[in-house]
Amino acid sequence: MEFKYEAIDQRGMPQAGVANATSQDAVIVMLQRRGLTITALTSGKKKGLKEMLGSVSFFDNVSSRDIVLLSRQLATLFEAQVSALRVFRLLAEQSAKPFLRAALVAVSDDLQAGNSISKSLAKHPKVFSDFYVNMVRAGEESGKLDQTFLFLADYIDRSYELTSKARNALIYPAFIMLTFIGVMTLMLTIIIPKIGDILTQDGQTLPIYTQLILNLSTFLVDYGIFLLVALIIGGYFVYRFGQTPNGQLALSRLKLSVPYVGALYQKLYLSRFADNMHVMLSSGISAVRSLEITATVIDNRVYETIMQDALTGVKAGNPMSQTLARYPQEVPAIMVQMLQIGEETGELSNILERMAKFYNREVNAAVDTLVSLIEPVLIVALAVGVGFLLAAVLLPIYSSTSSI
Repeated sequence: MEFKYEAIDQRGMPQAGVANATSQDAVIVMLQRRGLTITALTSGKKKGLKEMLGSVSFFDNVSSRDIVLLSRQLATLFEAQVSALRVFRLLAEQSAKPFLRAALVAVSDDLQAGNSISKSLAKHPKVFSDFYVNMVRAGEESGKLDQTFLFLADYIDRSYELTSKARNALIYPAFIMLTFIGVMTLMLTIIIPKIGDILTQDGQTLPIYTQLILNLSTFLVDYGIFLLVALIIGGYFVYRFGQTPNGQLALSRLKLSVPYVGALYQKLYLSRFADNMHVMLSSGISAVRSLEITATVIDNRVYETIMQDALTGVKAGNPMSQTLARYPQEVPAIMVQMLQIGEETGELSNILERMAKFYNREVNAAVDTLVSLIEPVLIVALAVGVGFLLAAVLLPIYSSTSSI
């Protein structure tokens, strides 16, 4: 919020200006620290993120790469023993992203008002996740903020790379299939009807597969627009359903039930669980709080439910491995056994680190295998589809011309 003030300094000279702070009490504290005696204070228009951003496009957001770079810069500056206020002011001036710059300015204002770094970051959940804030809080308590930010940068970079690799492996086949469907639709609605007129004029008996293609073409020409509208409406309702808790749960189960792809997603979520828990436990955050945060960042309702169940068990004094053992489909026995060993020996954080590395390798191997299988499968599928369409059209034409 913006405040206009009038004050008298320690030499009795009048001062006036504008100060930014989260509240009137905060700006009073800030001005008093400067040695000013306030004579008048009025609040201006509240300057939130929207006002500071101006017009921001849909794509002008903060990516994981931005947070990784920011974390490394924070680690370097804190290691150089630059003050927290100066660090965030400096990074705000250098930031090229309006949304991130506005958040950093707001954080520096909160720091100037006397708030802690973690409390200031927590006010911007779209930029700094609950996991990030809790890690910073642990770094403040241990006095190792520079190491904490390096730890965060490595973790986010590792998590982003793994997730991106898995996602990109699935985008390629989806794009190819959509392109194939688009080309086939254009052929069936524009080219096949004209060829169909030629075939039906001859009066010859058409093969069943040719008749099937012609009927499909006629249906798309006559009712294609209604089918498109129905697909759009259906897609909209599916999207809305996917935003509900039941829809998110159904989508999460669907991801895990698709052959081969489900195994890839399972390894990805287990890697995320192990890596997240290892990072938080090794930073001194309690197991209860670590499970709470992990449940919110794992990005799958099935595993979120499992984490919540494990959290309830840990609060009741039961080992985490005991609860996870009740979900053999989602949590493999090897992971349960390793967690049990870690709990019994007091090396849970180290065990989780090893499991995270193991599942990272498993995800990478699964993605590489999937990519190597996708290309030949798609080539065969496209060849069969195009070949069937051409055979259904060209064979009757060939028969007609050869009988003349």
